[in-house]
Amino acid sequence: MARRFDHPPTAEEIEAIARDAMAALPEPFSSHLAHVVLQIDEFADDALLKEMGIEHPLDLTGVYEGIPVGLRSVETTGTLPDRIRLFRQAILAEWCEEGEGFEHLVRHILIHEVGHHFGLSDEDMHALEDQA
Repeated sequence: MARRFDHPPTAEEIEAIARDAMAALPEPFSSHLAHVVLQIDEFADDALLKEMGIEHPLDLTGVYEGIPVGLRSVETTGTLPDRIRLFRQAILAEWCEEGEGFEHLVRHILIHEVGHHFGLSDEDMHALEDQA
């Protein structure tokens, strides 16, 4: 059953939805996400926006930061943990503009970023979303 919100969802509520979405992914995806850090921020920082060529912080709802699974090797050491960051204000703005269910939107964004972690194509990401 979808949650009902009588207020803008908090970072904690978004994290709970995202964690539920991660747990609902089929194997082998869900078990390989145990060490991926999930972080909810209000906005993307200026350095990230500049790096991605994005002018307005409300245009970025999430990002995967790390080395995709298919590009790792035994020589990959000394790196920070992989991280998925979701940006609360951008998600809220998209929710208001698009009018779709909030949980569906967060799930969609999370699965897209998970797809980057696994090096999936957009088509594969859509298939994964359908399976979850």
